[in-house]
Amino acid sequence: MMSDQFEETAVVICGCGPTGAMLATYLGQMSTPHIVLEKEPDITTDPRGIALDEEGIRILQGVGIYDQIYSDIGTCMEKFKFIGGTEKRLDKNAFLEMEYGTTEGGTGHVGFLCHKQPVLEKHLRSAMVSSRFCQFKPNSTVCDIREEGGFVYCQYRDAEGDEHTIKSQFLVGADGKTGFTRKNFLEPLGIRMEQAHQSFYDETWVALNWEISLPNEKSHPDFPLWKLGFTPEQVYDAFFPQSFSFICNPDRPAVCGRFGLPSDRLWRFEFVVQAGEDGEQMSEPDNIRRVVFPYITHQGSRYGLTSSVQYPEDCIRVLRSRPFRFSARSCNKWSHGRVALCGDAAHVFPPFGGQGIASGFRDAVSLAWRLAFLCRRESSNTGNHEDVLAGWYHERKQQLEISLATTIKNGEFVTERNHIKIFLRDWYLYLMHFIPSWRRDLRLGRRKDGMARYEYSPGLPFDPSHLGGICLPQVYCKNGNESGEICFSDDVIFGRGKVGLFQTLVYLPTMSGLEEAWKSVSIVEEVSQGEIRLDEVTFIVEETDGVMATTNETASIYYLASGDEFAQSKLCQGRPEPRYYDSLDLRRILKGNRFVLVRPDRFIYGACNSRQELEGIITAAVQYLR
Repeated sequence: MMSDQFEETAVVICGCGPTGAMLATYLGQMSTPHIVLEKEPDITTDPRGIALDEEGIRILQGVGIYDQIYSDIGTCMEKFKFIGGTEKRLDKNAFLEMEYGTTEGGTGHVGFLCHKQPVLEKHLRSAMVSSRFCQFKPNSTVCDIREEGGFVYCQYRDAEGDEHTIKSQFLVGADGKTGFTRKNFLEPLGIRMEQAHQSFYDETWVALNWEISLPNEKSHPDFPLWKLGFTPEQVYDAFFPQSFSFICNPDRPAVCGRFGLPSDRLWRFEFVVQAGEDGEQMSEPDNIRRVVFPYITHQGSRYGLTSSVQYPEDCIRVLRSRPFRFSARSCNKWSHGRVALCGDAAHVFPPFGGQGIASGFRDAVSLAWRLAFLCRRESSNTGNHEDVLAGWYHERKQQLEISLATTIKNGEFVTERNHIKIFLRDWYLYLMHFIPSWRRDLRLGRRKDGMARYEYSPGLPFDPSHLGGICLPQVYCKNGNESGEICFSDDVIFGRGKVGLFQTLVYLPTMSGLEEAWKSVSIVEEVSQGEIRLDEVTFIVEETDGVMATTNETASIYYLASGDEFAQSKLCQGRPEPRYYDSLDLRRILKGNRFVLVRPDRFIYGACNSRQELEGIITAAVQYLR
């Protein structure tokens, strides 16, 4: 049954997985009306993605759910171990070990979070529906999309079988790699998924999720390790190590490790399906016992026993066991007219770099602010939305290349089967450990290399002559009033209640430069036409040097905080202390520039050191936004 009335909104989002929910939440922050359609009635309970990198954590922080990250969603993935050889042991010495429990990547966060995706999605949806600008429609199946007369018309069927049509300015397909938006609407228009990198293979793997319970002397009286004084927790740690392991076995590569909260005791194991094997059959219990159980069976000699010791099978509950493709693929275009793709609908990653969900988050936060100003300015019928969306694609493709490079490098380590190349790799890494700076880069994963800097082409929204296109580092700071509360710099620059899309940051070495900086930054009010607000300017000062604030804007003044101060704050609860944290990251990136115009996706539009230059940067930004 079709309704004669159109529903109307600014943006329709098809799909409410992590990417769709993140896009909706940022649109809500930017006061942009939107409707989210999701075909499933509830969040799936299947833990699919389990890893989120530090930029993904930063983006979660940006939607206000930082407090839930370590209390409910997951825990830090502290070490990645790359294990060589063909022995099926997880306790072997690694030929490469990376430390991701540190805070070295320029975001203020640890390198990786191992999470429960259903819980992650629950908190994202909660943040999403808290906005009055969001309408969420679960159990709604998209059945037609058409673009006509400057609008997109999306037809969907609700749970009762009634059909409805939404009229919107833009539609975003965040409905996955087999979703309706790409498969049924955009593929006939020439948008197709292609191999993202010619050197990366495409194979089938089996993904296995286990929920582990602890044996004890009462439930398993014959388990031999009780006589050696092992506790149930020590048994668990011995068979399921805390480190995340990349098993570089040329006979059958695999990846395994814990995920979720420590109390959840969830374990992921993935292994390759070899030539001549069937993925569905390899997912069955008999083959799981053959392939996986040797890794949780220890030789008795390890404990001074004559017989091998296997973790009790009745303490293992299988949550998932099914095949899927490991591939790196991306669409040749991510938009056509007023319809765009993001997340898995636009690109898919193998899990070697933990980039799947994180890349979708980056799509969402960089698309949201563009849609927000496009929807607003189209009321005056100005601007070219296709150029704006093409610029979004151009930037995201550059960032995707960085993520893909990390994924490919990890994948090459795991899946290499040429014994000569394995020998050369192992010796190369061994020799690198004798050079301290190289050894440190290897151990920390060269994380600051992942801080993107966009290459400029005409029309992109940043000023390349004034540091534009660089991702702004996040630092710890403290409130300038008596409370001295520790904060993340993103939270004060893009704080609650701020309405401007672009924000102005003033970074000062000492308080003595505050009065002069305030006079210079007042140009914002004169030239921004209301797009960039003087009353939303944030000052971050390295040190006070005994000088007190002389403006009326003391509530917007923050001082840099040290890693030790952060470690003592509530923000550090549940996560490792910030080892290798650099409180002067902003100084290093800004290269002496005091005034910074920052986009909502945390990229610098432009940075400068004079009132005249600031006027030029703001004028150009306003022209883009208008």
